[in-house]
Amino acid sequence: MQTYAIKIEYDGTPFHGWQKQTHHASVQATIEAALAKLGEPEADVYGAGRTDTGVHATGQIAHITLAKPWSAFRLSEALNHHLKPAPIAILDAAEVPETFHARFDARERHYLYRILTRRAPLALERARLWRRNYSISADLMQKAAAHLIGNHDFTTFRSSICQAKSPVKTLDEIKVTQFETEFGVETQIRYRARSFLHNQVRSLTGTLEKVGSGAWPPARVGEALAARNRAACGPVCPPDGLYLAAVRYPENPFGKGSATD
Repeated sequence: MQTYAIKIEYDGTPFHGWQKQTHHASVQATIEAALAKLGEPEADVYGAGRTDTGVHATGQIAHITLAKPWSAFRLSEALNHHLKPAPIAILDAAEVPETFHARFDARERHYLYRILTRRAPLALERARLWRRNYSISADLMQKAAAHLIGNHDFTTFRSSICQAKSPVKTLDEIKVTQFETEFGVETQIRYRARSFLHNQVRSLTGTLEKVGSGAWPPARVGEALAARNRAACGPVCPPDGLYLAAVRYPENPFGKGSATD
């Protein structure tokens, strides 16, 4: 028996999230089906983050324990072959100690949300960006984000079906950037924390977008946080523009420095 860490990229559009379900396609179940084709029908895939329906990943990390020995390169190549035509790619693989756990050993998770400002609808990336047809101020959003950094009760920004034992989380960083592209003006919001509540990033993004559009003053975000009331939250934004971008560990399981991104 050998345990492996794998780094995964996927388009979440056709999936009902990461976690396997009885009647819907999921990323986890699709990878396990590919493993079965490799002669590993009992293998379970454990991910670092349970992304929701329609949410993408450029740096999801998972671990698997396999009965047969594989070289890391051969394992990633074989999985990519059997994952076709699903929009899932194994970017890297590595042998890790049997004690390694992709979820519980993670020290940071990084999420990225992408917003595109333009009048025309999206033809090529309609499921990968949230389109807004009005200008958004990144400076105002960054100012509002300052109210959210630190250890807080995030009840306002927590889904009603969240299963976390506590709404208290520590948000280490929110960075808002904006730049011109050939398709329009893209606004990116990057979030960094050890862990997040269910729907927290989408709730925060929808609230920050209200500030960026000029509908809310930045101070109202602090008031919404202090209210500890879901009704004080801005609208929850769609999953289209959300990506699990990176997961960090005390030691990079892939042996390429201090990070997995």
